[in-house]
Amino acid sequence: MCSYKKYQQLALGILIALIQGISQASGYIDVLDLPASPSQLAASSPLSGMARAGDRLIAVGQRGHILYSDDSGKHWQQAAVPVSADLIAVNFPSALQGWAVGNDGVVLHSDDAGVTWHKQLDGRQIGELLVKHYSALASAEPGNEQWPTWVAEGQRLTEQGADKPLLDVWFANDRQGFVVGVFNLILRTEDGGRSWTPLQDRTDNPQGLHLNAIASSGDALYIAGEQGLLLKWDETGQRFAAVPTPYQGSFFGVVGQPGEVVVYGLRGNVLRSTDGGRNWTKLESDQPVSITAGLIDDHGNYRLFTQGGQMLVSQGASARLTLAQQTGTAPVTGAIRAADGTLVLAGSRGVRTLSAVKTSNP
Repeated sequence: MCSYKKYQQLALGILIALIQGISQASGYIDVLDLPASPSQLAASSPLSGMARAGDRLIAVGQRGHILYSDDSGKHWQQAAVPVSADLIAVNFPSALQGWAVGNDGVVLHSDDAGVTWHKQLDGRQIGELLVKHYSALASAEPGNEQWPTWVAEGQRLTEQGADKPLLDVWFANDRQGFVVGVFNLILRTEDGGRSWTPLQDRTDNPQGLHLNAIASSGDALYIAGEQGLLLKWDETGQRFAAVPTPYQGSFFGVVGQPGEVVVYGLRGNVLRSTDGGRNWTKLESDQPVSITAGLIDDHGNYRLFTQGGQMLVSQGASARLTLAQQTGTAPVTGAIRAADGTLVLAGSRGVRTLSAVKTSNP
């Protein structure tokens, strides 16, 4: 009898699954409205960005997957996420409060160290935000010709729908932060994401180039973008001002520490400045492969990761990047240093770790 009951339960489960599948197939559900599905393979699925929430590690990736680890990346649990849109970047300014961004203009927020998330914004609202914000400025300054241009941009975004990715996020604290994305898309919040203000008019980016990354170095805040675009926040002028660089290809990231900043990007190009971006030194290597992630290890060395998975290390003031030995390589899109010094990497094959012993010095 027990076996028969189990058979009945199994048959009922299969029937329910078929009914649910037919129901979903009969009506399209937008990824912005469809919660991420639990998956035992999430930790080995494509992941893009990483962050530290205190001692906890957070990783984000495709289909709305967000994972967290409390043992330096050895084991991972999947968070509850209200969307299935691909996620690209994540940032935690404190141990509890964090934000993640990705495709379709989605902005997610967690206030419990990444265990659960809720949506604060998506691409269906961004165009309307631009229209409302710049229409108000146009009414206040009817002679200013730039405001109607930005109103038209908001109308265009609204008509095109929620297809514009946000590529990175950075928060100074639990209230003040920025999100950046394609075609000069940039928004600021002063209240933890409850409201957002467009800042398209406050960037030195007349071509509307993609804003690929935003990060701080010491007390300076930078945005890296296409075609050699590098912007630095000017607190006095309340805008992101252009910083000239000797490279005109795309930058994919910024990493730094007090007194210096490093930007990296296409074809292995890496530049370092020790004077706030006035002068730059190229860090040479024998790897002409795009740099897609970077961090500073517990010895103060820069560790940069290529699209092919190689790890390059710059020690001290050296202008040379050294190829570090690894037992295996895989494409890297995100990297973070765990509390115990372990390096944890995210990429197309999920997450993997490099022990603190192996990476302490090349």
